[in-house]
Amino acid sequence: MIRAFPVQIAPSMMCADVWQLAEQVRQLEQAGVDYLHFDVMDAHFVPNMPVGTVFLEQLRVHTEVPFDVHLMVDNNDFFVQLLAPIGVQSISVHAESAVHLDRTLGLIRSYGIKAGVALNPATPLSVLHYVTEQMDYVLIMTVNPGFAGQRMVPSAYRKIRDCRLFLEENGVEVPIQVDGNVSFDRIPHMVAAGADILVTGTSSVFHRDGTLLDNIARVRQAIAEGLRMRHHDSHQFA
Repeated sequence: MIRAFPVQIAPSMMCADVWQLAEQVRQLEQAGVDYLHFDVMDAHFVPNMPVGTVFLEQLRVHTEVPFDVHLMVDNNDFFVQLLAPIGVQSISVHAESAVHLDRTLGLIRSYGIKAGVALNPATPLSVLHYVTEQMDYVLIMTVNPGFAGQRMVPSAYRKIRDCRLFLEENGVEVPIQVDGNVSFDRIPHMVAAGADILVTGTSSVFHRDGTLLDNIARVRQAIAEGLRMRHHDSHQFA
C-alpha cells in the first residue's frame, strides 16, 4: 500500500540568486513552499562549500518557512550542534559519512529536529535496516552530491521505487525526499515512483525561463500529474 504523504516542495537555496535573496525568499513564502532546503558542505565529504551556518543564522530571523538542512560533511555531530540553536526543522546526514549513524540520528532528534538519512546513488537501501526507528525521512540522491545542475543517474527512478517498497515491506511510514535534477519533466516520474518531498533547483523552481511564482505553479502541475500516474500504476518505471 502506498503511503499517503502530501507531496511537498523544498527549494534548494544553493540555487537562489544571492543578489536577490531577500526578494526570492519573500516570493517563496508567498507561493507557500513547504521548506527552504540548505546544502551544508565541508569541502571534504564533497568538493564544494556553497553556504555556511552563519548564512542560515542570518536568514532564520527573516522567515518562518521551515529550514531543511542536508549535511554533506565528514563530522556530522559537529554541524548538528551548530545548527540546532539556529532553529532548523530537519537535518539529513549521509549514511556514508556517519561513523555512528544511530547515535547521530538520536542526537538530531534530541534537539526536537526531524532526522533524515541521505543515501548516495550507489549506496544500498540495506543500510537503513537498523535505523528505521530513529529516522523521520529518507533522502535519495538522484545525482552524485556536491553540485547543482548535474544529470540524473540512470538508476534514480528504480531506487525511489525500491525505497518506497522497502519502507512499506518493513512497516516504516516516513516520507521519501529526492534531491538532484528535480526538473519539470522528471517530477511526475519521481512522484509516481514514490517521492514525497522534492528538492527543487535550477531545473524547476529556479529555472531561468520563468518567474519563481510561475515555476512553482509548473512544479505543482507536475506533482498533480505524478500523483495521477502513481494512482494508476506506480510500478511502471523500472
